[in-house]
Amino acid sequence: MWKRMSALLTMVVALGIASFALLQFQGCGGGGGSGSSSTGTLQLAITDKQSDNFAQVVVSIREIRAVPAGRENAADNDPGLPIVAQFSIPRVIDVMQLQFVQQALGEALLPAGTYSQIRLILEPNPTGQGQTPVNYLVLKTDPATRIPLTTPSAQQSGLKILGPITVKQGQINAVMIDFDPNTAIVARGNGAYNLKPTGIRLVQLAAVLGQYGSITGNVTAFAPWSSATVAVKRRGTINDVDPIASGRIFSNYTSGTWQAPFAAFVPGSTSVSYKTFITANGFQVYSSPAVNVTAGAATDLGDIGLTTSP
Repeated sequence: MWKRMSALLTMVVALGIASFALLQFQGCGGGGGSGSSSTGTLQLAITDKQSDNFAQVVVSIREIRAVPAGRENAADNDPGLPIVAQFSIPRVIDVMQLQFVQQALGEALLPAGTYSQIRLILEPNPTGQGQTPVNYLVLKTDPATRIPLTTPSAQQSGLKILGPITVKQGQINAVMIDFDPNTAIVARGNGAYNLKPTGIRLVQLAAVLGQYGSITGNVTAFAPWSSATVAVKRRGTINDVDPIASGRIFSNYTSGTWQAPFAAFVPGSTSVSYKTFITANGFQVYSSPAVNVTAGAATDLGDIGLTTSP
């Protein structure tokens, strides 16, 4: 009974945090193009539960794929498995730092329908003696030691996280990977640890979709920049001093510019509008027009060009 209550509480807390979370996309690739009546947008994020044993649980993700129902035995490079995200530099995540706060992994325009799995393709740990692992854990009782995580087949056939999840046509379909390190990490008895899909589940944030929409955009600049802070504030019947959603985005050099897309979940409202502010070192602060957000839909600010400071 306690485990079931704990899992429900975790999901409710995660939903509450996710409602105002700024989603950051770093080095993402994959599904794109214009929408149609037969496609929907999948937004994928990750969160975790607390652990009494682990100070850090670090995974390095190089690719994420969605697996349509009926294609569970397909190879990772099968063109029928849509790419949610690819990272030219593996995305390194310490899931113990999340603790009910979601961190976005990617976004893709997918064919509407049911998906049975999300596959996380991990960067392999180096095999040379004395080399630093890229997938590892750190025990609270031994904070100076990185213990490699053994991830059977996660580099070849992916860490298979079971659904099902549904991508509805013409909608934002937010899905969270709920990572419980206490059951996903299994001690092998010889001092080693395995990372298994047990304890990792997919949670479809249907409650968010009924009340929230998103503000999206793509921050660009011809001059190099590494990161920027994006903050969204309400305007109208409520005028925020502190942002309702905020976070950092990180740029990549693509198509001749330094750029980074972003998205932020905010409540849909007819009485409140939203302004987006972007701050980056060496550039003038960007302030968007006030825009309205409709529940279940994205309000796109388009390409946002940063201007260098005088």
